[in-house]
Amino acid sequence: MPHAPSSTDAPLPATILVGVQVQGMSVAELQSSLDELGRLARTLGLRPIARLTQQRAGTGSASLLGEGKLRELARWTGGTGVVPSGATHRRIGAKPRVDAAEVDADLAEETEDDEAASEAPTELATVVVVDHDLTPSQLRNLEAATGVEVLDRSSVILSIFQRHARTREAKLQVEIARLAYLAPRLRATGAGTDRQRGGIGGKGAGESALELDRRRIRDRIAELREELLLVQREASTRRARRGNSDTVALVGYTNAGKSSLMRALTGSDILVADRLFATLDTTVRALQPETRPRILVSDTVGFIKKLPHDLVASFRSTLEEARDAAWLLHVVDASDASWRSQVQVTRDVLAEIGAHDNPCLVVLNKCDRLDAEARAALQAEMPDAFLMSAKSPEDVAALRERILGFFEREMAEAELFIAYSDHRMVHAIHEACRVLEESHLETGTRLRVRAPRAVLDALRAGLASGS
Repeated sequence: MPHAPSSTDAPLPATILVGVQVQGMSVAELQSSLDELGRLARTLGLRPIARLTQQRAGTGSASLLGEGKLRELARWTGGTGVVPSGATHRRIGAKPRVDAAEVDADLAEETEDDEAASEAPTELATVVVVDHDLTPSQLRNLEAATGVEVLDRSSVILSIFQRHARTREAKLQVEIARLAYLAPRLRATGAGTDRQRGGIGGKGAGESALELDRRRIRDRIAELREELLLVQREASTRRARRGNSDTVALVGYTNAGKSSLMRALTGSDILVADRLFATLDTTVRALQPETRPRILVSDTVGFIKKLPHDLVASFRSTLEEARDAAWLLHVVDASDASWRSQVQVTRDVLAEIGAHDNPCLVVLNKCDRLDAEARAALQAEMPDAFLMSAKSPEDVAALRERILGFFEREMAEAELFIAYSDHRMVHAIHEACRVLEESHLETGTRLRVRAPRAVLDALRAGLASGS
């Protein structure tokens, strides 16, 4: 996979982005998806220099693109534009499916390609990035026709996740997803593909080298899952220890500003970067200035459309921070033209992990990039949302008050008397309650507090029993 070079390295690899506009997809949706693909490519250390798109009925053809468009792509890479005979790996005896509409479209494109052929690219791309998931045969055919490395959307996302993983849990999660993606895409080479010796006595067909590699990957995935299970049990234990704490989880599309908001709310020094998937590991910090009882804020991994299913499955434990939170802050980049579709992607992932019924506040972030008219239109469209900028101290303070208000809605006020013989309970009350007033009498301390009713009941029971 490509790597992000340092300032002393060679120029970033030139890359061409490829997208197919299928039925039901608008031009705006196609361009928005390619914009996001470009950001993904740049995060991976690639340099997009051009885009190539085509309208097709679907993405199931052997080389994804029509013949004319494939030749056009090859002009950007220096390839032949032709898939070698037999490279499509069709089932023996199967007749290729012909779509008349696609044939007509391809013929029309060939005419356009002939007209554009004189406009040769000024720079050849060394990588092709496709905005779809490719089958193993499609991947092989595109690489054969273009003569360069071809990456599909999932492989780009997996590579970014692999680079940004920091904790042991995140590294295990990404490695499992990467191996699950790699297994069906292993390629048989000319050497070493003869049948290995079979079982007892050497009889039997045995396994090919390719089959052995796939079995090793399956075994490795099983080992990693066992190790991940142990790590996740520790994480579950940590969550259980803070089970009585009020927790807010920041969720949303990648690069929506969750980490910036986390930093502003908690005063933490977590990484803030203008790049996709800068945060993969869940971070939990106390809301600042600290409250009593404490309110914890957790920053979770960002979502993205077409997120590989194996990644969602592997990160299920990490995403349980959102499922177990008392309140979700759904952070949205309001300055992104495609924010509506991003909202839906986040809601779909939350539904997949069982967090769609949690109380939630939509936070329309980055509103400092909008003019007054756009902000007014946004507020009219989303009247229940909270418009703000994580860079504005006034907005952050207002959001903090909303958070306090959410947790205080179930609080009750009470007066507690603690005899000096039970004075150790005073510290526990300060930890569990908001102390409004404290006075010291001859026989003990009187506290006027606010806390959830369940907490007050537990404290009264403890005082009554003298424990």
